[in-house]
Amino acid sequence: MSETNPYMMVGERLCMDFINTVSWRESTEKRRDWFTSYPKLVDWSTHAEVLTIQQAQDLLSEAEENPSKAEDVLKQTIKLREVMYRMFKSISKKTPPNEQDLACFNESVSHFYRSLQVIRENGKYTLKFKQTDNPLDTMLPPILQSAVNLLVSKNELERVKQCEGDPCGWLFFDTSRNKSRRWCSMADCGNRAKVRRFYEKGK
Repeated sequence: MSETNPYMMVGERLCMDFINTVSWRESTEKRRDWFTSYPKLVDWSTHAEVLTIQQAQDLLSEAEENPSKAEDVLKQTIKLREVMYRMFKSISKKTPPNEQDLACFNESVSHFYRSLQVIRENGKYTLKFKQTDNPLDTMLPPILQSAVNLLVSKNELERVKQCEGDPCGWLFFDTSRNKSRRWCSMADCGNRAKVRRFYEKGK
């Protein structure tokens, strides 16, 4: 996890990058949450191409008019992110997710999937989320959809892994042909481990 690039996207799936919005996740001293405010959430969502620049501007204006609602969405977002982190971390360790976490996740699925509809666009039919009652949470359905797609995929969950760099804690979808990826980034945690091995060998 690079401190110089706060929006390092290495998860290979939107839901993984969303989960990874906490630097040094498993450190009590260095841990840093990127979502310290609603504008920060909107900024990351724009960077992740979940929102357009126009959508982001509209949401920030809406948040200024309804700060309490924006704060509620931020809390909801962080809660969903932490539930997803625990679920996918368990999956990376080849163990079933906690039933309470799965139930909480399903509450979000039930809430947002009520706004899912089939639309005809450019001669094709596609699934899209329509505007919810609370436009401030408009970035959440695509993230949730990414997680659902991964959870119900065939033979892909075995590619969900956790970075071996301690105390990184980031999760990623291993796209390597032989499923050998070990680090969130070879240039970051991978290089840090390499330097550590060289130092220990020198001792």
